[in-house]
Amino acid sequence: MSDWRKAVRTPISYTVTNNTLRLQSQFVTVVSVAGVVVLFILYSLVPKSRVTYSDTRQYVNLDDDHGHEHVHQHRDCGLKVSYNDTYPLSKPEYLANEKIRYRIAITTDLDTDSHIDSHQNLWISYLLKGYLIYYPNEEVVEIKWDKKSISLRSSLASEGRSMELSELIVFNGKLYSCDDRTGIVYHIRDDIAIPWVILNDGDGNTAHSFKCEWLSVKDQTLYVGGLGKEWTSTSGEILNYNPQWIKTISVTGQVHHHNWRQHYLSLMSSCGIKYPGYVIHESAFWSHVHQKWFFLPRRVSSTKYNEKEDERKGSNIMLISNNDFTDVQIKTIGGVLPTHGFSSFKFIPNTKDRVIVALKSEEDNGLVRTYIMVFTIEGKILLTEQLIGNYKYEGLEFI
Repeated sequence: MSDWRKAVRTPISYTVTNNTLRLQSQFVTVVSVAGVVVLFILYSLVPKSRVTYSDTRQYVNLDDDHGHEHVHQHRDCGLKVSYNDTYPLSKPEYLANEKIRYRIAITTDLDTDSHIDSHQNLWISYLLKGYLIYYPNEEVVEIKWDKKSISLRSSLASEGRSMELSELIVFNGKLYSCDDRTGIVYHIRDDIAIPWVILNDGDGNTAHSFKCEWLSVKDQTLYVGGLGKEWTSTSGEILNYNPQWIKTISVTGQVHHHNWRQHYLSLMSSCGIKYPGYVIHESAFWSHVHQKWFFLPRRVSSTKYNEKEDERKGSNIMLISNNDFTDVQIKTIGGVLPTHGFSSFKFIPNTKDRVIVALKSEEDNGLVRTYIMVFTIEGKILLTEQLIGNYKYEGLEFI
């Protein structure tokens, strides 16, 4: 057969198609590899997805003798989060004669006076800052207050009341407070109260707000507690047990409800009190150093609750309990002043949780006053009650 006939019979289209497919395959392979390389480069440049809640400011953790900032990572709701456990929020000043000066703050619970008359929907609390000066060698304490307070305002209310701030706490490198009327936990930043979490009463399945009274931090979790006694009428009849629940809040704002009725009963029993007597709690704190709970009650009574008589049931005791409340110790702090009861306290930083600064509130026939005092966990008084002013301050914290 002639060469030209062979050429005619040769499947030229097939040969051309095969080469075309080979070229296309090579092109697709090159493009795919290049695309993967580009995606890998872009991925390496983008920060890994992570939710963090650490504050970027440099704070000091006085539980660390070297004064380094501590940021711990853990998981919350399946998300990796950073927890800032530095405390307090500003560096202490080391002065002459081995004095240490700390920045402190207190906040008011003005009850019905918190409403601003000139504004229909505005309520206020006063944040007063000052300095606590501690002489470790002599165990002497001085306290000086700023001349002006800061006004914290909110338009969120419950039944016409709001901003009755009952405590202050540093949690995750930020300052928080709780309104005992609305159950709102506020993040206090500068002179602004920013709503963060709303707490419901009891087990959380109620429409009523939680009357929060104390705040503490334990295991990188915020604990929020109430009065710790049964909710009663003005004459003492039991209405419910909601104030004997507590709340825990994670750094991401996740809330859990815990029935602490038996814990509160253990505390009451340690005081030698049985129902219809009662113990009212407005201050509590978990000591990481001692691995114990410390409570300074506001009221202690061996008789049935009566709204008027309650004003003269002031407490001078401190309760120290292990974690499961099976072992509770009781100590007295000075003498009893019937109209004075504890409303807040904190350990002075870097004292190994041995020295306590506390507020005592007084409400007597319309007279309202607040005092501050300092003592050791052994009961030694370092600063006798010192009048702050004619406001009811119920929150205290080192800032």
